[in-house]
Amino acid sequence: MSTYVYGITTRSHPALPEGMTGVGEPARPVRVLTAGDLSAVVSDAPEDLRPKRRDLLAHQNVLAEAGAGGCVLPMRFGSVADDDAVVHVLTERADHYAERLRELDGKVEYNVKATHVEEAVLHLVMAENTEARALAEANRRSGGGSYDDKIRLGELVAHLVKAKEADDAQQVRDLLAPAATAVSVGPESTGWLLNVSYLVPRDTSDRFLAAVEEVRQSHPHLELSVHGPLPPYSFVEPGPAQPASTTTGADAGAR
Repeated sequence: MSTYVYGITTRSHPALPEGMTGVGEPARPVRVLTAGDLSAVVSDAPEDLRPKRRDLLAHQNVLAEAGAGGCVLPMRFGSVADDDAVVHVLTERADHYAERLRELDGKVEYNVKATHVEEAVLHLVMAENTEARALAEANRRSGGGSYDDKIRLGELVAHLVKAKEADDAQQVRDLLAPAATAVSVGPESTGWLLNVSYLVPRDTSDRFLAAVEEVRQSHPHLELSVHGPLPPYSFVEPGPAQPASTTTGADAGAR
């Protein structure tokens, strides 16, 4: 039987609620594996594990219940190993996990994504670039411009928008960083120009959210989405198990 890993905590962590269950149908009982001063919150892993809503919520619920008693290093949805492997990694990486538990105690993660408001950013790059304005005006005066003229303008605008994406991403990251204790850059995607997670002390979350609102006001050509507070998924690695091949990419809704 494979072992499903929810998170890692200290051996002295308060006991979990009696009868707690996790992923699977029927839901598997949650148990604890210990090694030295560390513990892993685990259950048996169902053979047909998939990132279904019921199991995603079960994963989050176990972390929430365990986290109510103190700091827990959350594993992403689908982390599967076996009991011996979990105990081995807890022992092998004991110093790392102890340091992470100290650093993440009392902190939460906020994930921020940003995209351009298309019409607004087009107006902005045209207003900022004299060459683009001159080409657009020349095309307008000539009845729309030739095919080559249109291609030239389109390529220039695309280049300007791409440069604006990089500039805006760096600006947003830098403006929010002072309100966080750590920053983790997420994978790039064509869906957004910024995907960054911030580690924030729980008791100063209001300060971080106020900084996000200031960025919204100062950058109206951006759409910002904020997800949190979340368990600090982006600040735990390396973990004791790899996500199961059937669930690669799922992360309990953290992103």
